[in-house]
Amino acid sequence: MTVSYTTDRMLHFGDCDISGTAYYPAYLNLLNGVIEEFWSAIGYPWHEIIWKERWGTPTVHLTCDFSKPSFFGDNLTFELTVTKVGKSSMTVEHKVLCGEEHRWSGKQVLAASWLDKHTSMPWPDEVRAKLLSFLPAEPAE
Repeated sequence: MTVSYTTDRMLHFGDCDISGTAYYPAYLNLLNGVIEEFWSAIGYPWHEIIWKERWGTPTVHLTCDFSKPSFFGDNLTFELTVTKVGKSSMTVEHKVLCGEEHRWSGKQVLAASWLDKHTSMPWPDEVRAKLLSFLPAEPAE
């Protein structure tokens, strides 16, 4: 069974263009907030890992598919699913819904990075173990 991290966001006036439709750069800002909240929820808040431990999780690849518009006042549900954990990167898939209606989806690759060296790094063992816990269990043979 796949474990997803789920959270809600309301579309505010500043997230929309003049027609009241969600503006895609605002979507990406909301998505970044979801990622930050995910890291806090699993015990690695950015304000601690960035300022104290000096590593971060920059996005190195991102694709988005927008299937239906969202509007000012809509309450969106973001579902984040970890689909791959590598030595120094992870892939997450995003599904964004308004009620039961699919609005957009995305696939994002984040990399563990030393902030002072600007280089990738292996995930710390405890972080990698936590990320792996989000992957579906291997079926028994």
